[in-house]
Amino acid sequence: MMSTQHTQEASPAPEARTPLPRVSAEAPFTAVIFGASGDLTRRKLVPGLYALYRDGFLPDRFTIVGVARRELDDQAFRNQMAEAIREHSRIEVTEDTLATFLGRIRYHVSHLDEPESYRALNEKLNDTSVYPANRLFFLAVKPELMSPVVQGLETGSLLYPIRDARWSRVVVEKPFGRDLASAVALNRRLLARLDESQVYRIDHYLGKETVQNMLSFRFANTIFEPLFNQHFVDHVQITVSETVGMESGRGGYFDDSGVVRDMVQNHLLQLLCLVGMEPPSELTARSIHDQKVQLLRSVVPFTPDRIVRDAVRGQYQSGLLDGEPVPGYREEDRVDPDSDTAAYCALRMEIGNWRWSGVPFYLRTGKRLARRVSEIAVQFKTPPLQLFQTVECDGDVCDLTRAKPNVLVFRLQPDEGISLQVSAKRPAMQLMVENVRMHFGYQDTWHKSLPEAYERLLLDVMRGDATLFTRSDEVEAMWSIVDPILHAWEGHRKAYPIAGYAPGSWGPAEADALLQRDGRAWRNPGAPG
Repeated sequence: MMSTQHTQEASPAPEARTPLPRVSAEAPFTAVIFGASGDLTRRKLVPGLYALYRDGFLPDRFTIVGVARRELDDQAFRNQMAEAIREHSRIEVTEDTLATFLGRIRYHVSHLDEPESYRALNEKLNDTSVYPANRLFFLAVKPELMSPVVQGLETGSLLYPIRDARWSRVVVEKPFGRDLASAVALNRRLLARLDESQVYRIDHYLGKETVQNMLSFRFANTIFEPLFNQHFVDHVQITVSETVGMESGRGGYFDDSGVVRDMVQNHLLQLLCLVGMEPPSELTARSIHDQKVQLLRSVVPFTPDRIVRDAVRGQYQSGLLDGEPVPGYREEDRVDPDSDTAAYCALRMEIGNWRWSGVPFYLRTGKRLARRVSEIAVQFKTPPLQLFQTVECDGDVCDLTRAKPNVLVFRLQPDEGISLQVSAKRPAMQLMVENVRMHFGYQDTWHKSLPEAYERLLLDVMRGDATLFTRSDEVEAMWSIVDPILHAWEGHRKAYPIAGYAPGSWGPAEADALLQRDGRAWRNPGAPG
């Protein structure tokens, strides 16, 4: 009798897991903040550096130097920064950690127009026992001071040559120039003293988690990227709306700049790049910037006729908002009573390339609008043959309606997430479809607060990663798009009238007409999908 021996198959060894690479600043550094007494330093920069420190992203050795003209000593400045961190930090502040962090902070009194101030700063920073040799200079100063500060850095010998083993990097805040000519001139002044790799032009929108997710969503999912073209997409809407007006004394700055310089030239055009650019050959700063510039140069220029037809500017009027009276734009503090500055802008844009030919991109942004929200909505074409009846239902009460297109929505703020509106059969005896939403929310999935934009951007500067910053030719390409609009609008109120709109609305009727002319309508960003 033959016996059969049963051998138990050995369990496969568990697959080795590759640990995630550590994304942190490895090299010791000294961060010098010009404009240390300003609002940006208090609200974003120092609280952001504290969060990076508490979460373990900074090296063991680093020093932060605040530079301003106020007569303060180190301890007085530390006390101010402690108050700022407690007020503005997104994470819990523990006093032991805060005390250790504050011990890394120093203060330097400087007059930014005096060369001697920079030489004194360099003499201080040369003590590498306190100030690590690598230098990060953050220019949280007015635009007109950027060039003098960079010149001071050079004449004070604060900058290292590009091939030096030590690094020096300069972070420049927006607005980068006032128009194309000033942006080109500023680039020339910067690049006469610095290599492009040393200049980090910051746009805090690019530090937002959901903005970064645009690249991964498009290029890591084969079911979506093949649809991002003129064969399947009907149009794209980009909305960045704010409910605030000119509170907190911002009227003086805003009336001089306007919403095109403040929002369109940078934030909205960057979002246009991310939703419309071609796939980069690799995930490097150079490759991504190359594709952005290519997209920006493909935007159909705004001629005078196109500005009349495809560009709307507006100002909010006085009225009630949440039951309370609010002033109109021209009645705001520090705003010219006869101002022609745009507090609202809507544009119909076209991209003249193979992927997007014939697909309109609608952009809008403004103050005192119905809701604070930033989103990109990609609306797809409806099926060529309507086989099903479509219904809209309130509970069990349904009405027949027109077929609704699929809409892919990237919500950047608030309630960050991605949703897709699709049609599905409604449970019933009849064969009818109803719109439903497939939704992914950051908070629902990961249950933790997202890093502040400045945290990510500051860390990238320390790491030498320029992917989320703007390159010189990228800045100039963005200005090239809006420059004709600005020159046409400024001082030409009769040819390019200013539309009024009620506070708490979604903008002027003229902006609605931009889409109605094409048989389309703006989304309500608060609506599902």
